[in-house]
Amino acid sequence: MWIERKALAAEIPAAAALDTRQLCELLAALGFPVDGVASREGADVLDVDITANRGDAMSHRGMAREVAAKLQQPLAPLAPAPLAEGAPRVEVRLESPACPLYATALLSLGAGGTPPEPQALLRALESSPKGLPAVDASNELLHRYGHPTHAFDADRIQGAVTVRWAKGGETLVTLDGVTRTLTPQDLVIADETGPIALAGVMGGDGTKVTGATRRVLLESAWFDPKTVRATARRHSLHTDASHRFGRGADPAMATVARDLLVERLQAWAGASLEGAWTAGSLPAPAGSVSLPEALLSRVAGEPLQLGEAAEALRRLGCRVEVRPEALAVQPPSWRHDLTIPEDLAEEVLRLRGYEAIQSVLPPLEGPPQPLAPGYLQRQALARRLAHLGFHQTVTYGFISPEADAAYAAPDNAPGGRTLVNPLGQEYSVLRGTLLSSLRAAAEQNLRQGAREIRLFEVAPTYTSGPGGPVECFTLGLVWGGTLGGEDYLSPARRVQEADLSGIALDLGLASAPEVRSLGEGLFGFELPVSALPPAGARIIPAFRPFSRFPAVERDLSLLVELGQSYETLASAMRAALPQDLLQDLRCVDVFRHKSLPAGSQAWLMRLRFQADRTLVGSEVDGWMASALAAAESLGAKLRA
Repeated sequence: MWIERKALAAEIPAAAALDTRQLCELLAALGFPVDGVASREGADVLDVDITANRGDAMSHRGMAREVAAKLQQPLAPLAPAPLAEGAPRVEVRLESPACPLYATALLSLGAGGTPPEPQALLRALESSPKGLPAVDASNELLHRYGHPTHAFDADRIQGAVTVRWAKGGETLVTLDGVTRTLTPQDLVIADETGPIALAGVMGGDGTKVTGATRRVLLESAWFDPKTVRATARRHSLHTDASHRFGRGADPAMATVARDLLVERLQAWAGASLEGAWTAGSLPAPAGSVSLPEALLSRVAGEPLQLGEAAEALRRLGCRVEVRPEALAVQPPSWRHDLTIPEDLAEEVLRLRGYEAIQSVLPPLEGPPQPLAPGYLQRQALARRLAHLGFHQTVTYGFISPEADAAYAAPDNAPGGRTLVNPLGQEYSVLRGTLLSSLRAAAEQNLRQGAREIRLFEVAPTYTSGPGGPVECFTLGLVWGGTLGGEDYLSPARRVQEADLSGIALDLGLASAPEVRSLGEGLFGFELPVSALPPAGARIIPAFRPFSRFPAVERDLSLLVELGQSYETLASAMRAALPQDLLQDLRCVDVFRHKSLPAGSQAWLMRLRFQADRTLVGSEVDGWMASALAAAESLGAKLRA
């Protein structure tokens, strides 16, 4: 926002004694850094950076309040005496709580125009004067005092003026010449013919002030900030008025700004006042905020006296009552950002000066807390998958209903996970599955020429519940493409479902999960992280010292049915053998031929034993007999 030095000095005379550099440094110390300085119309103009929560500072008067509080110097008084109000000359109806106060006045304009000085000020602030006193005076007051006002051509208004919600389908041609279709969420100013202005945003073209205007109806109201922000965003119509009303204007300034505007028109254009009146009343002020001394000292990092804090807050316009262990603070009507004790503490420190805050580290109140078990489990899981050659992905938590329906569980309806105000249809559902996003990422990589894709994601998914979405950390894994082929010892082959089953078993699952085909040679599965071994449970076998004694290997050639589960057979054989001596048991060859009995195949099972002593043949024969008996219990036979 542009601040003209002479206009600022008119509000805080003490600022005139500061040169431009000193003023810039002072504003920066107050939390308003100056981005640049320009010279226009014979004066220095400062480009001041104002944060979004400080709508009260978006004027010369607002900035002067800050300077006055820091310098502890008085502000210049506001000039006009309050107008004597009378009966309404035009009926004003307030039909929405979004506008509790509407001050207005009716004037007949004379022959005068906008004086050169206000025109120069507007040009210095990059606002073009229109040569119409009612418009220029309204704009000048906006920059000086921060309260938007508006002037209607009174002779083009028909009937009463009503502040109401728009009716669906109503239209309004705004001052920029655009025809806008209104919604019931838009607050409008209307006469008997329909809307004549978007409340707090922009006036209408049909009642605008022109060179032919002879009488004006002034508007100086207070509008609900949320309503104005929503209307401006809905119509992509961001104006000086909407910026100030949207960030919270001062309701107490409504009648004052009206009186200032009347005074300007009387002085500039020889206007005569026909009447002034106000509809509604000031909104109820927010309650007082308690600032405990303990909280103030904690935020400051050092002991601070309540008396010092009270004096600083009074300089900002607060009404302060000092109590034994806390301050009861009533913020001024223009400070909507002071709502909690921490806000007040920050204001005290800001006025004391940031340079007064000591640079010390806060003391530790205890040892660092241990990491959550769930976090450790997810961390260990991601590390293990990375060791297995998988790449971790991070995808959006919001997906389209179509993508969600492709892989979410049938009993997980999207109704309980659909956003009320999504960024778009493609981000309108909290995801119930990771596979859709992983598949999209894998397909994108395949299209870019990747030969093999290994992706996983550990992230929340959501289930629709009676109390809203229920979050659950889930592992999703996708694998596809071509394995091997780099040399003759590793022939190329496509990724198979069994490869993913092997990964699942490696992660510690007792049985393989459901592996789903995702198309284009991709396979995937997902499961709750809670179904995996907790962190700390080793998924890599513990080291066992090497034996100095030779190992013994024996083979068993078994005839098994074609449908025989390998895992079932191998588990049964292991269970029958001494666990501390069995080093390995696996199928090293599969033989299928017409010479074998119909419906059967031959598995060559190799067993390896080793101990810290020399094994003798008789004990190994006994173990092999036990293994064969376990296999025979599942229907296997020793092949002749």
